[in-house]
Amino acid sequence: EVQLVESGGGLVQPGGSLRLSCAASGFTFSTYWMNWVRQAPGKGLEWVSTINSGGGAIASYADSVKGRFTISRDNAKNTLYLQMNSLKPEDTAVYYCAQGGWRYWGQGTQVTVSS
Repeated sequence: EVQLVESGGGLVQPGGSLRLSCAASGFTFSTYWMNWVRQAPGKGLEWVSTINSGGGAIASYADSVKGRFTISRDNAKNTLYLQMNSLKPEDTAVYYCAQGGWRYWGQGTQVTVSS
């Protein structure tokens, strides 16, 4: 059974940082591209970032987070990460990790950026 479990969300002040984690199980993690997606209150899903399979040397980002967020992966730990720096109130959302192919998603973790 494929499982994706996000963690690391919380309340942070503007300008602060958080690191999200996504623990994967039930599939060969290293062979899949992986994604982060978010949904702000009252809005639709927004793609955030994607990382390639294997070593994760290829990463892409939405313009809204480029230069502030960094996606990475640890295949030995079957874990996907999203390092979020210089957070803004508009980053407030539920953040989801999703397997490449978009069939499997985690339950999400809430990130709230507020003073």
